[in-house]
Amino acid sequence: MAFCSWEWLLLLGRQNTFAKAWRSRKGGPSLPWKRCCHWSTGKSLDPEVRAFLEENTEVTSSGHLTPEIRLRLLTPRCRFWREKPDLWPYGDPFWAIYWPGGQALSRYILDNPHVVKGRSVLDLGSGCGATAIAAVMSGASHVLANDIDPIAGMAMILNCELNHLSPFPITIKNIINSEAGNWDLIVLGDMFYDEQLADGLHHWLRKCIRIRQTEVLIGDPGRHQFLSHSIHSQLHKVIEYSLPEYTRQENNGLTSSIVWSYQPSNSLENC
Repeated sequence: MAFCSWEWLLLLGRQNTFAKAWRSRKGGPSLPWKRCCHWSTGKSLDPEVRAFLEENTEVTSSGHLTPEIRLRLLTPRCRFWREKPDLWPYGDPFWAIYWPGGQALSRYILDNPHVVKGRSVLDLGSGCGATAIAAVMSGASHVLANDIDPIAGMAMILNCELNHLSPFPITIKNIINSEAGNWDLIVLGDMFYDEQLADGLHHWLRKCIRIRQTEVLIGDPGRHQFLSHSIHSQLHKVIEYSLPEYTRQENNGLTSSIVWSYQPSNSLENC
């Protein structure tokens, strides 16, 4: 299947480059889009980018843990499933895959709306925006989606439209290592794929808990980089989901995905 070239690049080859971007963009991305946006309406979308995304993604709600949520994703029926990845003009479309950690987080929030109801939620590394959408659907009082890829931000707006939601604020600034925001809950999925990025996340999340008493939920299907990181000893398993067959095929046979609660053994330690 031609998509294997995409999968190989996204899962293995280029995630190191993406991790370096997260580590280096401390003041926001140096890209020809807005440096730090809080998009709230579709008017912020570049018409050419909107048309490209609508033409080269498929609206789907099948094959994932959250059939309630419709998303624009790369699927076997999309042209770029078969094209060489380098022909995609906007950088690696990590957002166009509904990663299993994000699926687990979204399913958990939809099934347990009390987790977000009336609370402020930060969806870190939001990608397609599914977990942020789940939080809005479940009654969160305020949701901020964060991803350093401005195209992901545009895709999130399209996905909000698909689900008949007013777009939530979206920032494309790298907020890791920034001041701890006043969030009740931080959710993040599939971000522990690079050791240095994982170290930065561990440090920043611990700081958010220490300063703001923020709750942190992490979604991951059991990747080696996550299971072997020191943060794993400070996680408590919340729930495990069996992945649908389509998602298993997309992710080299991973069979389940877990939601973890991050509870540092000593959240009062200096960070």
